[in-house]
Amino acid sequence: MTYGFTVEIKGLYALFCRPELKVERVSYSVITPSAARGILEAVLWKPAIRYIIDEISVCSPIRFDTIRRNEVNKKIPYKLLQTATRDLENGSLYLAAGNERTQRAARVLRQVHYLVTAHFELTDKAGESDNEGKFAEMVKRRLRNGNNYHMPYLGTREFPAQIRLIENGETLPRPINEDQDLGLMLYDIDYVKEKDKDGNEWVKEFIPMFFWAKMKQGVIDLRNMEVLK
Repeated sequence: MTYGFTVEIKGLYALFCRPELKVERVSYSVITPSAARGILEAVLWKPAIRYIIDEISVCSPIRFDTIRRNEVNKKIPYKLLQTATRDLENGSLYLAAGNERTQRAARVLRQVHYLVTAHFELTDKAGESDNEGKFAEMVKRRLRNGNNYHMPYLGTREFPAQIRLIENGETLPRPINEDQDLGLMLYDIDYVKEKDKDGNEWVKEFIPMFFWAKMKQGVIDLRNMEVLK
């Protein structure tokens, strides 16, 4: 049996960066499935479960603003990340942001409002007593109580998200009356993992996954979409 639920997500600003644009940040027109999953994982994350995003409803007009943000000129090299993952005691992931700071423009979304419908799948780390129903009740209880492990955010940490559970029988906000071909959009990241000689697991490769996003009457249906790598 599939246990689904719907949450309402709002925020003043959002930035879901397009990976093909490297310097100036430009947001996708709507929230990506991976960003929606990240918001849910801020409320409840367990190794035994994986969130699957079924549907995204856009409930406010798609509007953009241009702002300037402080960023850094470089990122930690991937080789250094590999070394630090293998050697947790001696590896270093330090970057002095004060020495590398720069200011860049960003095209961000403003006054965003979404309804996100999702469900659970159990992973290979699930135990014998684990089931989707148990975790569904846990996340619903945490949403009702306003609990989270860290602040949910809309793409980047400076843009916090307001999230709440849509209860059964509640009147839903209406999606915008708009059809739009949103083009190729990031769906998620596939982490290819390996184990070293000591049995420690580390990430060998990051493979981005995309899909062709189409919004019909304000709704993006992800149930039967094709994932591209």
